[in-house]
Amino acid sequence: MNKKILIAFLLVALPLVAGADSQWILKQSTLTYHVSHPLHQTEGVSHGAKGKGVCHAGQCEFLIAVPVKSFDSGDSNRDLHMLQVTRGAEFPLVTVRTRLPESAAASATIMADLEIQFAGHTAQYKQVPFKVESRGGETRITGTIPATLPDFKIDPPSLLTMPVRNDIPVRVDMIWHPQ
Repeated sequence: MNKKILIAFLLVALPLVAGADSQWILKQSTLTYHVSHPLHQTEGVSHGAKGKGVCHAGQCEFLIAVPVKSFDSGDSNRDLHMLQVTRGAEFPLVTVRTRLPESAAASATIMADLEIQFAGHTAQYKQVPFKVESRGGETRITGTIPATLPDFKIDPPSLLTMPVRNDIPVRVDMIWHPQ
């Protein structure tokens, strides 16, 4: 399965690399989703994202991919149920695409338009703010994607007949390195 994910990622990323002026590689990431239920709060964390950015003529295109099964909430039963609800076996990757001006790395804040594919559906998020910190040749990007279950046509799972809230914000903390 991991080979299939890597091959799919490379097939998508390789055309972007041809003729590129500069590239960025995702060096480290922490992605955290939050689920709220009337009885408890839950977070799932992944450090499994891979990403690449390719810049040409002042514009950069970024692709980030993370395996759905890489998210860990600390409860294996909950994680298995999350995989079932999100159809993780059928759609094993969450992919994020964005296009930014090359000068964005020098900004303190960027407003990104994101296209996210998850659970077999695509959602668009406009003008999502991210904080940018550049230090020692690396750029750290932090922010929150305001995702919701209906954005991806996911029925809210329930516990004791009470469904979780539709909001599933995803905190992003990534370190990018120019290549």
